[in-house]
Amino acid sequence: MELEENLIEIISLSGEVKKKFLQAVKYAKNNEPEEAENVFSEADDQLIKAHLKQTELINKEAGGEKLESSLLLTHAQDHLMTAILLKDMAKEFMDLYQRLED
Repeated sequence: MELEENLIEIISLSGEVKKKFLQAVKYAKNNEPEEAENVFSEADDQLIKAHLKQTELINKEAGGEKLESSLLLTHAQDHLMTAILLKDMAKEFMDLYQRLED
């Protein structure tokens, strides 16, 4: 049960992170750079939490504990990977909108 709870937490955190990164881009697009940075920072903090959950699972498997592959595990990994990618893209868009305003 602990594995499923960790996976659900990764999915939940990653979903919130994606939503916040997109919100940061919208703030940047609307020339609200301070709000964009604040929301981006909040999202990044949550992303770290999700990544730490993933690291816990990786460490368990590296320590010899067999983790059963499942659709839920794949789904969690997909959400986390997408959130990490969106972080990089959001930062690029925020920088671009700032350059356009300057």
